[in-house]
Formats: sequence, C-alpha cells, structure tokens
Amino acid sequence: MTDAERAEQIMRFIYALRSKGVTDPAVLRAMERIDRGAFVRGIFAERAYEDTPLPIGCGQTISQPSVVALMTEALEVTPRDKVLEVGTGSGYQAAILSQLARRVYTVERHRPLIAAARAAFDALDLHNITAMAADGSFGLPDQAPFDRIIVTAAAEDPPGPLLAQLRPGGIMVVPVGQSDTVQHLIKVRKLDTGYDYEELRPVRFVPLLEGMATD
Repeated sequence: MTDAERAEQIMRFIYALRSKGVTDPAVLRAMERIDRGAFVRGIFAERAYEDTPLPIGCGQTISQPSVVALMTEALEVTPRDKVLEVGTGSGYQAAILSQLARRVYTVERHRPLIAAARAAFDALDLHNITAMAADGSFGLPDQAPFDRIIVTAAAEDPPGPLLAQLRPGGIMVVPVGQSDTVQHLIKVRKLDTGYDYEELRPVRFVPLLEGMATD
C-alpha cells in the first residue's frame, strides 16, 4: 500500500466514525493514531478498516471501531486518569485509551489474547499500558481506585466489585443485558450520594464470565 492509499484509507476510516456520531476531537485523533490493522491478524487483516467486529481467537472479537470510539467518548478520559479495562481482547481498546489517559490497566481471562496484546503494545511503543491475565469480573483491587473503568463484555448488572473500585466522581461504561440479543451500553457516574445511570445505546458483546479461561 502506498502512502497516498494509506492516507486515503485513514481519511475514510475517520469519516465513517464521524458519520456514526463520534465528535470528540481527542478521541478521533487517538483513533487516527492507533492502527487497527496492528490488532487484526490472519485472513481478517484486510478487513481491519471496516466498521465491523472481527474474530480474534479464543471465541472473542475485536469490537467495531465506531463502538470503540463511542465507548471511549462516553468515558470522558482526561490526561490525569488511571483507567481499568476489563476484557483486553485484541488490545485495540486499551491502545486507544493509552493515547488519552495517564495509565491504563487491562485484564483478560484468555492468556493467549493477553500475550498477543502485549506484543502489539510493544510493537507500537505503548508504554503506559499494564496488561495482565486475571479474572476481570473482580476488577484489580491492588490498583484501585480507578478514575475510569470500561468493560468490554456484557454483565447482567453493573458489577459490584467494579463499582467499588471506582473513584468518587469516576465513570464506568459497561454493556448490560441478560442475553446476547438484548444489551444496552450503560454509563455510570459515581456520586457522593450513590450512582447516576445513563443508558446510551443498544450493543452486542460477549458475556462477562468469572474465572480464568482454560485455553
């Protein structure tokens, strides 16, 4: 691919994000800087710039770019923030967050996925991401509290252990639903008096599971 073709591809990619309602300039810059192609391998590599989820192994998918962007936008990340991501997957969402936050912690129950994500982070020289194999349903108590928490798997309700690890004033974005056909993206803001919940949009994610995977 020539530089001109690459530039045109990126331009179309960003235009597609804008057409889906992504408006935050910082988020759009992060999406432009981080090459999704670095996180899509094998036969699906040529489809890396389509706005569609793609298989990445271990029965998981890399989310479509517009959903990644809209979830990131809803998280309202600032350069001072410490962010927890539950569900590393390919690593693409964490890489986007690394362009916006001070530090990103990301956990994944599938060890092969975390190994591949770490390799991608190293290749892109992303040094403010800590990626580890862990049961994300319980968060990361040793590093809590977090300014922002993002969950890339659907829970029946916003998980209590994660809410407890959110700093007052912090924001969590999580898909909520009891099946893979009816899910909604929820934005939770932790207040001094409790929690404020905002329903954002319908989504479809793999379920949030407890325990480590056996693969």
